[in-house]
Amino acid sequence: MSSPQNLFSLTGRTALVTGGAGPLGSVLADALAAQGADVIISDISEQACQEVAAGLHDRHGVAARGISSNLLEPDGTLKLVEAIDGPLDILVNNAAFTGTSGVPGYAVPFEEQTDEAFELASSLNLRAPFSLARQLAPKLAASAGASIINVSSIYGIVAPNMGLYEGTRMGNPAAYGATKGGIVQLTRYLSTVLAPRIRVNAFAPGGIARGQDSAFTERYEKLTPLGRMATEDDFRGVVAWLASDASRYVTGQTIAVDGGWSAW
Repeated sequence: MSSPQNLFSLTGRTALVTGGAGPLGSVLADALAAQGADVIISDISEQACQEVAAGLHDRHGVAARGISSNLLEPDGTLKLVEAIDGPLDILVNNAAFTGTSGVPGYAVPFEEQTDEAFELASSLNLRAPFSLARQLAPKLAASAGASIINVSSIYGIVAPNMGLYEGTRMGNPAAYGATKGGIVQLTRYLSTVLAPRIRVNAFAPGGIARGQDSAFTERYEKLTPLGRMATEDDFRGVVAWLASDASRYVTGQTIAVDGGWSAW
């Protein structure tokens, strides 16, 4: 157990971040490495994984490596689990299709959304986190500070305001909210069946500014108490907190990090 002076220290712990080479995943991995964690980066591109891992080592002096994995393949999660040959203390289930992932039949008007896109998103956004948690539970349970952190969304907590998208090329897939809501309930479930050895929590990001249509951004900011969209850096604190002993009596929770969006 950490002393009050180093509650946030992750030195001596190893974290796996799925989707770790992406815009959010790479920042979450950096936040963990900044607290001393060794980090395993999992993503589709081998080159991107290695580049992110090398950056973590250079900036923070931690051990970091990349593992190329496609979690949509039938044995994708198994291959990733088998590639982790050492201890594991932290699992961050971040890999997911978002509203801008470009999947056909996904982020389009409701009447154009397809069953195939819904199933594809369900496989990556919900099945993969379940599968990794199930397969990695024995390894995590051997840790003195095991923590699973799932990435949900405000749209796993509240329904979308479709007026935000009027007159834009953007869309809000039903599969996204359904799977992110599933993550909230999966988090509760896992927190009970994996207790007391493994804590399981989630955080729900608000909209992240990534060059969206200006009309969307203006509407979104007006409906957000803090008056702006998020940046990836806004999630550094919550992932470090949930991974560390600073949150050692917290499990089964989904923390909204949304600038107050879900308060209204």
